[in-house]
Amino acid sequence: MKYGRIYNFSAGPATMPEPVLEEIRDEMMNYRGSGMCVMEMSHRSKVYQQIIDEAEQDLRDLMNIPDNYKVLFIQGGATLQFAMIPMNLMKNGVACYVETGAWSKKAISEAKKYGDVHVVASSKDRNYSYIPNCDDLDIPDNADYVYICENETIHGVTWPKLPNTKGHILVSDQSSMFLSKPCNVSDYGLIYAGVQKNVGPAGMVVVIIREDLIRDDLDPKVPIYMSYKTHADNGSMYNTPNCWAIYCCGKVFKYLKSIGGLEAMYKMNLDKAKVMYDFLDSSKMFKGTVDKEFRSLMNIPFVTESAELDAKVVAATKEAGFDNLKGHKSVGGLRASVYNAMPKDGVEALVAFLKDYEAKNG
Repeated sequence: MKYGRIYNFSAGPATMPEPVLEEIRDEMMNYRGSGMCVMEMSHRSKVYQQIIDEAEQDLRDLMNIPDNYKVLFIQGGATLQFAMIPMNLMKNGVACYVETGAWSKKAISEAKKYGDVHVVASSKDRNYSYIPNCDDLDIPDNADYVYICENETIHGVTWPKLPNTKGHILVSDQSSMFLSKPCNVSDYGLIYAGVQKNVGPAGMVVVIIREDLIRDDLDPKVPIYMSYKTHADNGSMYNTPNCWAIYCCGKVFKYLKSIGGLEAMYKMNLDKAKVMYDFLDSSKMFKGTVDKEFRSLMNIPFVTESAELDAKVVAATKEAGFDNLKGHKSVGGLRASVYNAMPKDGVEALVAFLKDYEAKNG
């Protein structure tokens, strides 16, 4: 690693591709002859309009987003979407949610403020270590949508296949798996992702929404900023957007295109995750916490025999130049987040260290 950089396994804000950071650095003081940094630039300028237009087009190219879907760049991150989604999509006041971990649980809690929420499946019984069978969900006919968190950052589970929504709109939180593999956007009514995990700096969410779901008949009490129509009608510039995040994400979109797109990225992610999971499956000291069929390629939680040993290992990894391996405070243990920008040699170096630690302390 260059510049004295460490291997950063943070779950978010997370590591970014070094070529992208280098390009941002080179443009920091004077973006392409404009005489200013993008952070200083008017979002109403022609220069910035080109930045946001290119970012949207590159994302559309990467994901093959159909023309009848809008791409929105909205401040507030994924957490704001927990409220925006029911505010905008609950026509009948009924929605179905699948509870698979901490983030879907939070989304459920927020949605209950706006309507009748049916938790149609849950994996709470085994501490969210699997994805429940969703082939035949009990979905009311008047349900406005079915909501999933497609990759649970904290518990490290991911959906191997999408649920059978029985014709109802599918809404997916893709925050910690966004752009990690190909995605058939037409399978969803709405996809959203907080960008700080796999795409860019914190403070923004990307929303991909089918146009027919954008309503102009919302409750008049809904704040104007919380309406998807506001953002769609104004090209994500109703107010000053998160200009810096959009710029950085645009760089990442171009980088992903340059390496072969999402198919190439998916192959790299499979290879990286295999290194870590093969080690966990062979280790006597370290154990993965998720059923094999539902293991995330992005977030890999694991534990030792005790919280005390977990803490010792975290301290040892940090001293060795691997940071942010402490598990989320709600679950403990350890967690390696191996997002798109984490190089395979980072995972291999971590595994080599953990093997050595086990040999000396097992």
